[in-house]
Amino acid sequence: MSIFSMLPGESAAIEAPVCSRKGCRQAAAWRLLWNNPRIHTPERRKVWLACGEHREWLEDYLRTRMLWRETLPFEEAAL
Repeated sequence: MSIFSMLPGESAAIEAPVCSRKGCRQAAAWRLLWNNPRIHTPERRKVWLACGEHREWLEDYLRTRMLWRETLPFEEAAL
C-alpha cells in the first residue's frame, strides 16, 4: 500500500503481498522469520515474504548471516 493511495480521490485498493527478493513481483507463498541478535531482542521476529522460486535463495541469505529463525507457509492473516 502506498501513502498516495490514502489521498482523497484515490482508490484504496490493497496490493497483494509479494516476494521480498529484489525485483520479484510474484505472490508471496512463504514467510521467512528472522532477527539480528545484535540489535533485536531474542523473541522479536522480522518477516520477509518469498515466492516458491526465491524461498531457498532468501533462506540461504539469512542462514549465511545467522539471522534465519523459521520458515512458515504464508497466511495473509498472520501479518
